Amino acid sequence: MSAHPPRLNVGPLLVQIENTPGIDRLRSLDGALGSADSELTEAILEQAADFCAGEIAPINPIADKQGCRVIDGRVVVPEPYRQAWDSYVALGWPTLDLPEEVGGQGLPLFLSSTVQQLLDGSCAAFAMLPVLLRSAARLIFAHGSEEMQAEWLPRLVSGEWAATICISESDAGSDVARARTSAIPNEDGSWSVSGEKMWISFGDHDLCPRIGHCVVARTEGGLSLFLVPNTLDDGSPNAVFVRRIEKKLGLHGSPTCQLGLEGAKGWLIGDEGRGLSQLFVMIVNMRLCVGAQGLGLAASAVQTAHDYAAERRQGGPPGAPPVTIDNHPDVQRMLLDMTAKLEVLRGLGLLLGVHADLAMHDRDKEYRKQSSALVAFLLPIYKTLAGGAGFELASEATQVLGGAGYTDEWPLEQALRDGRIATIFEGTTGMQALDLLHRRLWQDQSAGLDIFLKMAREDLAMHDSTSADVALDCCELLDQAAARLAAMRAETAAAEAGATAFLELAGLAALGWIAARLTAAEGSGEAENSLRAAGKWYLRDLVARCAALDVQISANAACADLFRQITPGNGNKLA
Repeated sequence: MSAHPPRLNVGPLLVQIENTPGIDRLRSLDGALGSADSELTEAILEQAADFCAGEIAPINPIADKQGCRVIDGRVVVPEPYRQAWDSYVALGWPTLDLPEEVGGQGLPLFLSSTVQQLLDGSCAAFAMLPVLLRSAARLIFAHGSEEMQAEWLPRLVSGEWAATICISESDAGSDVARARTSAIPNEDGSWSVSGEKMWISFGDHDLCPRIGHCVVARTEGGLSLFLVPNTLDDGSPNAVFVRRIEKKLGLHGSPTCQLGLEGAKGWLIGDEGRGLSQLFVMIVNMRLCVGAQGLGLAASAVQTAHDYAAERRQGGPPGAPPVTIDNHPDVQRMLLDMTAKLEVLRGLGLLLGVHADLAMHDRDKEYRKQSSALVAFLLPIYKTLAGGAGFELASEATQVLGGAGYTDEWPLEQALRDGRIATIFEGTTGMQALDLLHRRLWQDQSAGLDIFLKMAREDLAMHDSTSADVALDCCELLDQAAARLAAMRAETAAAEAGATAFLELAGLAALGWIAARLTAAEGSGEAENSLRAAGKWYLRDLVARCAALDVQISANAACADLFRQITPGNGNKLA
């Protein structure tokens, strides 16, 4: 058995893709999106699995131990990164879903996100760099000037240059509107940007000579977006300084930087005062990638647990040779639990990715609108549940390995550390729950929820099975809970206390639909058999779990009163 993440089996992923609602509609479109048929999809995923296992997985423990350093004001990344990055960009992996107009391959977002899972499962720290590159490229393509696009897009697509996203400040994390970084116009059309930004992934590194920082800053017109390069056109340094690298629990190979901008020269992206709305062009991609990170780590952990359990011998009948531990019912239960959670979450990610593609490219305007609403509803759910799966399933896998899993001889302890961040960055679980409540339930008047319920119910009604009935019961519980919360808009605090339980309930209902579809998967191969078993296991107690969350949504309304009792004289002080 290997001490680094194993080569992942893509067989179940391929079956899942063919089982995803909307995949046939997506493939009917003209151009590169339509060319991503089953044969091409399989070839890309198999190549990605081979590349990740051969070149990326071996650097994972090295990067974790070496970490990143600041030398003479610049960040130096782990030694193996150079060769890995050169190979990654040479093979065209960053370009999969980027538009053909800028040198990308124009393939579907769902496919790029699935490849990202494989990369994350091999080395999650390294895998963060291309996410930033692709996100910035999409932002500049959507809102940058022609000059900015001409200068930056070819070099981002080629991997010659890199990019960051600079939003957070010490007093403005999730509350972006409080950002204090400012920008004032210069006579030459540029801007001078000053302030402090933190939590900047790959905020500096020595893999690319030029890094474009996409910075949120305040102007007279409101919050705006700026491209602030670390070096100017003549090669001289811009006034962007690395204050420090954060010392983190995990992702040691990904430098999380605090940056200072001291009148740094930048150029406006898009329209002044519309920075926050323009950022949304990146939101789907970024949150899909957080989910991919969680699922990549989860898949690696689950595979490690299965491999270990199939070889480790303990127990069995007295007087007989010990048996492999996957013969023990409780170990079988744990392996079933992990596999089922992984597969239904993968299915949800594929559903989200396919409809994100349809929201952008479908010929029917009304269908694009419906897919967009569905994506908006599912995105905070997927980001939270799939993002959390890396830590959750790595923890369960550690239990399978016992004491061995707790040591650094196995990849699980690193996966635990690396995976914990996924429910924090790009919006904590609580923030995702509030987004679902305030924007998707109240502001959008449940538009995305209604589309989800309609799609799920119509699809499940076509399957006359116990599995479909279970999933339908979960949808009904979700519908009832949503109606109660929709009526609580005037009771904001009580509703917000139940928001996380509502997000989890919505997630279980969505995953129930996926699980029911898995139980009906056609074919007799190992992958199909595995998926059917995973779906059945996931559904076995799902109604009870949904019912418990439904109770929590209402019961949590007592939170404020009880909180005051455990914090006498200090409770609920907003100022």
